[in-house]
Amino acid sequence: MLAADLPVALVVADRPCRGSGLGSQAGIASVLHERSSFGDDFDRDRYASELIDILSDHQIDLVAMAGFGTVLGEPIFAAMPGRIINTHPALLPSFPGWHAVRDALEFGVKVTGCTIHVATPEVDHGPILAQEAVTIREDDDEASLHERIKAVERRLYVDTLRSIAERGQLLGTPI
Repeated sequence: MLAADLPVALVVADRPCRGSGLGSQAGIASVLHERSSFGDDFDRDRYASELIDILSDHQIDLVAMAGFGTVLGEPIFAAMPGRIINTHPALLPSFPGWHAVRDALEFGVKVTGCTIHVATPEVDHGPILAQEAVTIREDDDEASLHERIKAVERRLYVDTLRSIAERGQLLGTPI
C-alpha cells in the first residue's frame, strides 16, 4: 500500500510485525493493539471496542486489513458498517476460513484465486469487491500456491483500494 502511494494514515497491528516498522519508517502513526489471549477467554467485542477508540482517535474512516489475524467482534462492524475491507486467498464464497489454500488443494480444484471483500461479522461472507483467478499447477504445494496467490492479491488489493479512494465511496456510501 505504501509502495503504491495509497493514502495510509495509521497502521494498527494485533502482534509485532513488519508492517508496523514500515509504517513508522514512512512517518505513519503505528499502534500495537496486541491480543491479551488466544484462548476461549479472549473477548472479541472488548478488543473491537478498544480498536474503535484507536481508529476514532486517529479519525480513520476506512480500514484496509492486511495480515491482521484477529477475527473482530460485532462492535466494530456496527461502528464502521461497510468500511472495513479485507482480502482472502480463495475465490469466495468457496473456501472461507483460515486454511483456504490448503482446503482448495485438498478439494482438488484446478483454479482458486483471491477475493477483496467488505468484512462483516460473519467471516469471509461480506460483499465481494474484486476477484482474480489463479490456476493451480500440478507441482503446487500449499506454500508455492499461497505465494502465487499473494502476488495477485497484493496488486488486486491496491487496485481496489485506489478505486475506492478515487471514487470517494464504497458501495455507494461516501468515505
